[in-house]
Parts: sequence; C-alpha cells; structure tokens
Amino acid sequence: MIHDERQWWRDAVVYQVYPRSFADANGDGLGDIPGLLTRLDYLADLGVDAIWISPFYTSPLKDGGYDVANYMEIDPRLGTLDDVDVLIKEIHARGMRVLMDIVPNHTSSEHEWFQEVLRSEPGSAAWDRYIIRPGKGPNAELPPNNWKSVFHGDGWSPVLTAAGSPSGYWYLHLFDSSQPDLNWDNREIHDQACTVLRFWFDRGIDGFRIDVANGLVKAPGLPDMDMETSSPGDLQAHNAAPFWDQDGVHEIYREWRSIADSYDPQRAFCGEAWVPDYQRLAMYVRPDELHTCFNFEFLKAGWDAQAIRTCVDNTIRMHESVGAAPTWVLSNHDVVRHATRLAPDGQPERGLARARALTLFALALPGSLYLYQGEELGLPEVHELPHETRQDPTYHRSGGQDLGRDGCRVPIPWSGNEPSFGFGPTTQSWLPQPPHWGDLSVERQKGVPGSTLEFYRAALSIRQNSTALGDGPMQWLETAPDVLAIRRVGYDGNALIAVVNLTDQPITVPPQFGNDILITSGTDVAELDDEDGTRLMLGADNALWLRG
Repeated sequence: MIHDERQWWRDAVVYQVYPRSFADANGDGLGDIPGLLTRLDYLADLGVDAIWISPFYTSPLKDGGYDVANYMEIDPRLGTLDDVDVLIKEIHARGMRVLMDIVPNHTSSEHEWFQEVLRSEPGSAAWDRYIIRPGKGPNAELPPNNWKSVFHGDGWSPVLTAAGSPSGYWYLHLFDSSQPDLNWDNREIHDQACTVLRFWFDRGIDGFRIDVANGLVKAPGLPDMDMETSSPGDLQAHNAAPFWDQDGVHEIYREWRSIADSYDPQRAFCGEAWVPDYQRLAMYVRPDELHTCFNFEFLKAGWDAQAIRTCVDNTIRMHESVGAAPTWVLSNHDVVRHATRLAPDGQPERGLARARALTLFALALPGSLYLYQGEELGLPEVHELPHETRQDPTYHRSGGQDLGRDGCRVPIPWSGNEPSFGFGPTTQSWLPQPPHWGDLSVERQKGVPGSTLEFYRAALSIRQNSTALGDGPMQWLETAPDVLAIRRVGYDGNALIAVVNLTDQPITVPPQFGNDILITSGTDVAELDDEDGTRLMLGADNALWLRG
C-alpha cells in the first residue's frame, strides 16, 4: 500500500453502496441513509478504504436514482441533508473516505429545468439547457436522427405543449425518456455543475464517481450513426457512436480537476467511461483530468487467462504513460454479479469459486479496486423476479426481452431466516429476496471459517497490511497455460506472489514460488511431499497468495 495520504485513490479498495438495497431503517422496504449509518461498523470491519454511494438525491426513481430532480437535495424517502452530514462525519471517524455519484449527462424530466421547458417556447433559455431539435418529416413527426436509447427504443421523445399535443420538437435521451440529456454547449450547464461539485466538497465528501463520464458531449450536427453494427445491448460501449467519447469532454474534466485541486486535502474523481480503446481511456486520467477511471475491459474479460493478461498489460501500460493508477472492477449495480457471470451453465458453485479466485487475483494487481455490495457474501444474480416487481426501465422498454439490472440490486441479507433478512425492521423490500438468502446472510457467515465474508475480510486485511500490494510495479511469472501468476514487491523488500488457476484441473504451483501460503480463495489446495520436496497443488477455479 502507498503511504501518500494525499493520493489515497491510487490504491484504495472502494465499496459501492446502492442505498436503496443496503439497509432500511424505517421499514418501508426502501434502503436509506439512516440504515446505512447503522452498518458503517460492518464496512469498517470488512476492511475497505472508502465508500462510494450511488445517488440519494431527490428523484422520481424512474431509473434507480440516476434520474436526478435536484442535485443539492436528498430524496425524503432516503433521508435528509442532516443525515448525510452525519454520514460523512461518521465515515471519516472510522478512517474511511466517502465518494458520491454525480450524474451530469442528463437530469430527471421532473427537474425544474425540464419543467420550465414544458412551460416555455422554442428558443427560450430553458430549451437551450437540453438537446432539443425540430423533428423531420412533413409534420415534424419523425425524430431528428436515428439515435437509439441504451435502454432500448428511440433516443428521442417529442416535446409536448402545455395542452399535451406534439410541438414539432424532440428532446434527446440516451437512456430513459424520463432522463433528458443536458446541452453541454451551454455555459450555464458548466457553471451549475461546478456549483454542485463545490456544494458537496464543502460538506466534506472526498470525491465523486462520474456517471456516463464519456457521454456529456455529442458530435457536432448530431449525425446519424451506423445502426447496422450496433444494438441496444452494446450501445453503451459502441466505439464509434457520435454520442460517446467526444474530445470536448476533456475540457469539462480539466475544469472539474481545477476545482478538486483547490481543496485541501485534494478531492478525487472516478469516471464511468465505457471506452474499449485503452489509449482513449488513458486520456481521461491525464494529470489534469480525472484521477481514476473504471476499467470495464477487465470486467468483460471473463474466465479467460489470455483475455485477462492482455487486459492487465494494456491497462497498466496505458495508465503508466499518463502517470495514473489502474482501477479494477468485477461487479457493480449495472452488470450481472460476477458470481453468476463466471459460472459455467448450471454450476453456480463453480461460479462462486471463480468469483472468489478472480477477486483475490484482482486484489493483488497494481492500483485500486471497487467492490459491489453483497459480493463479499457471494450473492448471485437474481433472475427470477416477478414481472410486477421489476423496476428497471431497460426491462420495460424492451418489453421484457432484456431482464435489465434489477437482479443485481436485490436488497442484501443481514440476518434471520426469512425476508427481509434484517434488511429492515419489517418483511418489506422493494425487490423480493430469494427465500434461501438467509444462508448467505452476514449473520450466517460472520466468524465462519471458509465463508465468503471471512475470505474477503482476510484478503482485505492482508492487503491493508502489505507494502507489496496496491500501487506499484508488477512482474509476470512463468506458469503453465491458463494459469496466471504475478509477483509484487514492497518498498521494504517484502514480496507477494498471486496465482490463479483458470484451468479445469489441479495444477502444480512452480516450486520456485515457495509454499508459504498467505491466503487461498478456496479449500482445494494441497501440499504433496516427494523426493524433490514439498509441492503445492492448486485446484481448478482457485487462487492463492504466497509470501514471495
């Protein structure tokens, strides 16, 4: 671990809290800030360095809080501004840092700015805050271009008059129709965003995770895109889309960085940028822009040794070229949980084993790592949710063809034998929990050797106390095919070797690695003694750390 407290983001383990699904204090079935406050000791004991909290701003919750109606108010269902002030203070008191989400690409359609659009005329200042264009066709009945929504369907919706009839104009929404895209060519948008940053920095937060960081600026003229090579499922990562990764976003982040640098201690940014090109990703973390950016290529590499190694090499090389530290992530509130994503068909146990193994390997890589709430319990994706309970706009806009993200957002289990498993004081939870989740609860796993919770706690403890892990150099070690091994060396000479077996068979750990085991991701590790000495056998879907 590095010891420059001013650059904590370079090697932090950050835990994402999706507040609606973390802890419910008042029993209404919706997680809230007071509930999160009651669970801070759990997070401190887990051993994370910082907490990233998904949006708790005022919102109609059409998209899980990422449809913000007011960036400087708290949704009353989730708490108050006083609650957040206490939360920031209590997180800091436990030696952790706090990051919030900022959603700068779009607002909620219930934001006062968009409501003003509906009350005013074309050409007004209100209209210029959003991307609004006249429609095509004889009666302007067609959208301005062919852009689609990441959440399926058209990327444009008609602006209706006060009487509810079409105005002939359309507004852009790259996501749900309740999320109109802001016009970042308008200086007022820049100024208001800077006001929001300072509002929360002044309250003591340590940084922001930036939602859709690559999407704020659109190509001039809003040209049509080649939809033959794209589908809604991959629009968010489409390399050539005229609404992603435009050069103008970098001027925005230079301005934001100057604000972050004006505080003492310096505040930090982490960008959500689905940019498959490593060189383009590195541009976001240049010294005068964002401090870190999620590396989604690692998340997408799956259980593939070559894909993982290629991703690690490219990521480290490109980050080193701009002096930044990589940021690794395997799960979050937008993707299928990796315990399910990595599972061979019909083998959830192997999925969990692989998730633990790949997490242990990721924790040994240079840079920082983001964890998603519940992964430390081994929670799987919940595919079987009743239609009437699903809330993700992706599900509804696709007519149920795309299950969306509700399955990774089911409230986590804390204790007890039946729903809501300690999530709140009642049986209610905004998404139903599987009846067997009591077996995965914190209560059921805490203190139990071999449980996923205790595995995470042990790995994080070793990482916190090791000079070899976190920021710094890394060396690949020679291994058998589909086995990855790296060596990390701390400033004091202490070394650690991480090995992950991505084959379907046990493998012999090269004897030169030694046999001083610090931690294993599973139990399928054996010591064999023969005339050549003691050898370690590492089972399939397993990983370990050795004192190097």
